[in-house]
Amino acid sequence: MSCSLLEFCRLQELKSVRDFLFQSQNTEPAEEKNQTDNELSWDTSDWESTWDNGENKEEGSTPATAVEEETTGQSGPWLQDCVVSLSPCSDLLVVAREQKAAFLSAKWRTDDGGRDEMTLAVSWSGTLSTEEGECVSSAICIPLASQKRSSTGRPDWTCVVVGFTSGYVRFYTESGVLLLAQLLHEDPVLRLKCRTYEIPRHPGVTEQHEELSILYPAALVTIDGFSLFQSLRACRNQVARAAAAGSDAIPPPPLAYKKWGLQDMDTIVDHSSVGVMTLCVFDQMKNASILGGFNASVKGSPPAMSQYVTVGAGPYTGFYYAVEGSSQPLLSHVALAVASKLTSALFSAASGWLGWNKNKTEEEAVQKQKPKVEPATPLGIRFGLPDSRRHGESICLSPCNTLAGVTDDFGRVTLLDLARGIAIRMWKGYRDAQLGWLQIPEERGGRESSPSSSLPRRHALFLVIYAPRRGILEVWAMQQGPRVGAFTVGKHCRLLYAGYRLMGVNSVTSQGWQLHTQQVCLLDPTTGALRTVNIPFHLALSDKKSERAKDMHLVKRLTALLRSSEVEPDVLETEARSILLDIKHPAIKKQALESLLSNKNAPVSCLTNITRALNDTLKQQAPEEVDATLLQLCSSQLKLLQLFTDIQQLHSAADFEACSENDSLEGIEDELSRVGPTLQRYAQLSSRPSVSFAQDSPDLPLPAQGFLSQIECTEDGELKVVCRSETEWNQLGNFMFWGCLCGKSPLHKVCDALQQAGISPQQLLSLLLSVWLQRERDVLQKPAEMVKNLHTLLVALSNMKGAVEESWDTQSISPWWQQVRSTCIQSHNAAGALLAAFVAHRAAKACITSRADSKLQSEWETVSLELEQWVVCVRQLEDVLVLQTLLLVPPPQGAAGGATAQCSIKTLLEGGTGGIADSVSKWVFRQNLSPERLKEILQRTENKDAEDKEEGEKREEKQKTHEDTDRTAELLVAVCQRFPHSLSPDFLFAHCCWEYVVQWNKDPEEGQYLCLAVEHLKLVSSPHIQLGISTMMWSTFIVKRFSAAAFLMEKVGKAPKDRLCRRDVGMGDKAMTSFLGGCVQLLQILMEADSAVEEVPAPELSVEEAWCGAEGPASIAELALEQKGVHYPLVQHHCLLASLLHAAMTFSLRIKPLSLFDSKGKNAFFRDLTTIQLMPSGDMDPGLVSLRQEFLLRVLTGWVQAIDDLSSSASTTGSTPLPSSGPRADWWPSLCLDLGSLLQVNPDILRRHLVCELYNQGLDPRAEEVMLEVEDKDVLGSQLLVLTGQRLSYSLLHSQSQTQAAMELLARLPPTLCTWLKAMDPGELRCPLVPLSQTSRLVGRLIEILPENHAQYSLALHLLEAVEVLTTED
Repeated sequence: MSCSLLEFCRLQELKSVRDFLFQSQNTEPAEEKNQTDNELSWDTSDWESTWDNGENKEEGSTPATAVEEETTGQSGPWLQDCVVSLSPCSDLLVVAREQKAAFLSAKWRTDDGGRDEMTLAVSWSGTLSTEEGECVSSAICIPLASQKRSSTGRPDWTCVVVGFTSGYVRFYTESGVLLLAQLLHEDPVLRLKCRTYEIPRHPGVTEQHEELSILYPAALVTIDGFSLFQSLRACRNQVARAAAAGSDAIPPPPLAYKKWGLQDMDTIVDHSSVGVMTLCVFDQMKNASILGGFNASVKGSPPAMSQYVTVGAGPYTGFYYAVEGSSQPLLSHVALAVASKLTSALFSAASGWLGWNKNKTEEEAVQKQKPKVEPATPLGIRFGLPDSRRHGESICLSPCNTLAGVTDDFGRVTLLDLARGIAIRMWKGYRDAQLGWLQIPEERGGRESSPSSSLPRRHALFLVIYAPRRGILEVWAMQQGPRVGAFTVGKHCRLLYAGYRLMGVNSVTSQGWQLHTQQVCLLDPTTGALRTVNIPFHLALSDKKSERAKDMHLVKRLTALLRSSEVEPDVLETEARSILLDIKHPAIKKQALESLLSNKNAPVSCLTNITRALNDTLKQQAPEEVDATLLQLCSSQLKLLQLFTDIQQLHSAADFEACSENDSLEGIEDELSRVGPTLQRYAQLSSRPSVSFAQDSPDLPLPAQGFLSQIECTEDGELKVVCRSETEWNQLGNFMFWGCLCGKSPLHKVCDALQQAGISPQQLLSLLLSVWLQRERDVLQKPAEMVKNLHTLLVALSNMKGAVEESWDTQSISPWWQQVRSTCIQSHNAAGALLAAFVAHRAAKACITSRADSKLQSEWETVSLELEQWVVCVRQLEDVLVLQTLLLVPPPQGAAGGATAQCSIKTLLEGGTGGIADSVSKWVFRQNLSPERLKEILQRTENKDAEDKEEGEKREEKQKTHEDTDRTAELLVAVCQRFPHSLSPDFLFAHCCWEYVVQWNKDPEEGQYLCLAVEHLKLVSSPHIQLGISTMMWSTFIVKRFSAAAFLMEKVGKAPKDRLCRRDVGMGDKAMTSFLGGCVQLLQILMEADSAVEEVPAPELSVEEAWCGAEGPASIAELALEQKGVHYPLVQHHCLLASLLHAAMTFSLRIKPLSLFDSKGKNAFFRDLTTIQLMPSGDMDPGLVSLRQEFLLRVLTGWVQAIDDLSSSASTTGSTPLPSSGPRADWWPSLCLDLGSLLQVNPDILRRHLVCELYNQGLDPRAEEVMLEVEDKDVLGSQLLVLTGQRLSYSLLHSQSQTQAAMELLARLPPTLCTWLKAMDPGELRCPLVPLSQTSRLVGRLIEILPENHAQYSLALHLLEAVEVLTTED
């Protein structure tokens, strides 16, 4: 776990780059001008940067030795003569020399092994210089952050900044397009450096602003990063738009900058802009007293200053401080006149802004002139490190801005403390050294022992030194740490260190970004390989901590090994064992062992061997050196692995002794045969296909890791099963006992192995029962054999030490058998639980018998509380089995679905006295069983006549359905027989009624649910229960919607449309009609029940003896009996309103229902039915009575019109029977008459209206029936006389087929009759075409009911005569 060099990228076409840059030369590149060469050597000695720790996953295998391909000519140190810069994102490399440059961009390709690898290939090459004689002196690649919200930290594009010997700084895109050029100073550019935003790691650290700094021999120019970022983006967009439009780009305005004239230093060759710093109060006082003397005054707050450090000569290192805020930016053209008077740094700004509209010739003239250069603001040196003979060559700033490495011409590398301004360390023998820094964060999870996890991650700082003369790369720990790594590399490499990351990032946009940047890269020109240095964090720690960190890295190596799925088991075992034995720290060794044992890829033999090897090693050490917990873990895990292997071998053993069961199982066999048919039906119904996942299959083998994770070793050496989840518990039980239950494994040997291992018998019993119940389906395929094996296992577990207490008194309850009982009571697997109870009952009986007092005579049977509990438990389980079998019956297709209810003794007892009826009522709802059919089943009568009358082919089709129905009916009868009290008819009908009304309330559109609830309610024989349930239904579900319907109809004054019904009542108009009908029926039942309550005593509710321990909510019937009595007149009042609303909705009539009542009547509505309200009494206002009468007459008219459709299709001889519900129901007339008597409307008026309407509609037979009940015959006679006249008038005068006989008859009629007939209007008749025989019969009736002294009697006689003539002529 030491330093390593990893190749992550390779350069393509490096030879062509060299040829392009050196093609104008035939001589050695060393024969350059000395001045330029020196500058170039300074410029290319190193590239500072603070790249973040990019996680480099490309691992190269290139050896760290540089083999030169050619040794002559330019093949050697050609790269040292070039300006080289690499983007911190490693996706762009710039190599420049003199006027030329080549840009290499990242490309991905697939190598021979099929892996993707990154390469850098030439994307642009050409000449950069535009001024005569200028050469490239410095270059830098700045990646610019994307402004898109979806960005994750990759750069949007990379800008190449190039400095020239002419003083120009030019900015290019990756494809060599010039964006911006500016002359900032008329001296050669020595060095370009950049600083980008870093998130402060500690609260007290000052946030540093982004900036680009440009060094000239006697001046330093700084450009603010934010304005530079915006300008470059704008320039790029402008260039792109101009290229798209095919026009020239508009020259951009110049950049704003600060320029400092660095004074008091002889020569400057390199610099570092450290950033803004604030002195502490002590340093401020010290500086004030040194600079200002004894009487110097100190400002209240220390000023913020920018610190610049330069290297060169006289002094060797200089420290400059520029106080922030001392200068204002000014437009350069405006400032020309006062340039000499300025005392602070000038900000150059938009020179071109003041001259956009010049003509072209003027522009060309301006371009030919050299741009105006601003003078620098003088900045004096604060202090330096004087060393007259030493000349500094380069400075490299650390990522944390506190340290810097300086190289000099004496071959030394000096480490500076920038805050204190002193040298703190020096290395000798590094001539022409190139420097870089690495900042390594601590691994996550490496500080478990830290007091707070919220502390910031620690970072380790390393200095990387490349010594080209020796061809060696070294890594040193800071500040006084040892050398932690050294690599032999080529002598012609370049160490590339940027010291910055993405520009344009701030504290907001960088949230959640993963910045993939390399910090230090080594470029080898002989192979073209780019390599990065990988340093583990622990190398920065002291020896003791380093050992621990090394252990942590060994753990990581082990984890990586275990994750690899391609490793062979023997290789895995060897590697893992060596790693585990190499780890020194006991806690980490324990962690590694635990991760190994929890790995699913490692086979059991491998785990056993490694654990044994570790255990042996620990035992060989001195006892005081061994960690006790680690030794205990080893021995316990070894014990568990051994147990796992033993059980596995026992289950896979081909030959074992057959289970010799001497004692007979006669008792159980009898019980099995008794419940056999039910078990068979249960198995058939429960084995319906269902979806399950393969990984949840119980047949999957249990891995050793699962076994180890579920069993832990206690301090006294016993094993304890840890219950994590039901699935894991079942898996473990399956592994231990399923083979024994199937008869495939030696029972007693398995039990002995488990007992010797030290697992408590109680836990083994729990595991056995869980697998038995979980695999119920498999058990039911061979119940007899399985039960036999379960009995043997149960007896074997009971005989273990600690199972049944030695001191157990057979007259008390044993915790051991109580555990079995409680498991069966809670189980939803009814059949499995019943079989387990049979076995346990028998085993417990045998156990008690064997323990019985020897003094008792043998013929005495031992009676104990334990056996009594078993008898009750078995009885309850048999009941549950039959009930569960019924609940498993699938609902018919198209019926309302829902999950099958799961019941157990526990759930039924917790459900209270109504729990059983409640589960059956839910089943009735799912089955869509009609109330009549349910009543028929409960009476145990089968109506087979209808089935016998069915046609032959229909019978064949329906035979299977009927078989299923009969079997279901038999099941229901069986359940009711087992629960005679809990499922008595009244109890069941009450629960069914409640279930249906609950379902209706969930979906009020399903109006039939409410109707069925009422039908079930009608079948309840006890008026007490009926009354209570009706009251509860009304107050809980009905009254709120009923009042909403009434108020809605009152508001709109008629039967409302569908949309309004849905808005106010929560259901459609059809559903609302059905709902109002249900309300009428419910209130009628309520009134009938209230009348009958006094005559019948309240029923006594009881429960079966076995189920008397129910604790839970009261049943519906119990709640019903607790309800108060109702106020009969108030119920009748509501029933009246419901009937009116129902009629209005049925016949779509106009009505304001509440307006038909006086103020007392209105106030009484929607009150609690149990309260006594002030009701309307005495004679009603005649105006209200007439409104009521008008409404009832409209109802009768609506009914007559509705039944006419039915009668018109029927034969004239007989009338068609009317339906029992809907607008054609036969009870509407009688209802209107009942309502009339309640609403103080004369019923005779209603009858007469009905007779007239029926005759009007041509329904003479029905009219004659009603006519018998009319009391005032005189008025009826007058009404019918007009009707008869209209009929005759139609047939004689208005019919299309007027015969000659009819005309002759008219001539013979008396003049008064003829005039009377002509005055009649047959248009009022809805059915004018009526057979003459019916009219004749009507006239006969008229003569009968009209008295002889009636004014119109003679007219009736004339009519009779006329009709008879017409009839005879026909």
